Amino acid sequence: MTNSPLTLGAWNVEADNPEALGDFWAAFLDVVPKYYSGMAYLPAHPGGGIPMMFQPRTSPRSDHQDSHLDLTAPLGQRDAQVERAVRLGAAHRWDVLDEHPHVRWTTLADPEGNLFCIAEHPPANA
Repeated sequence: MTNSPLTLGAWNVEADNPEALGDFWAAFLDVVPKYYSGMAYLPAHPGGGIPMMFQPRTSPRSDHQDSHLDLTAPLGQRDAQVERAVRLGAAHRWDVLDEHPHVRWTTLADPEGNLFCIAEHPPANA
């Protein structure tokens, strides 16, 4: 048996309304969702990204979120992407703009409260 590299099949999220949350992420990531038995599947964007699957919630949401998506915008486009996410239904939570010299990011929450970040990586001399 040879060791083949693993690839990411999908980021799976439990949702109160999988189709509505899938619609938000599909609009934000510019992909076409597919719906199966109350679930929403988003393929990876052809330009890069990961597939996502939204399925019905099976237990109450934890008060603490153990993981979240970090999305990277081209330099100078983070603000526009944050504004677009908010227009689509995300909530702005906070910005981290000067804590680390190699990255600036904004943390948002999708319409069901799942946190995600949009980052940009400034040049080393910025």
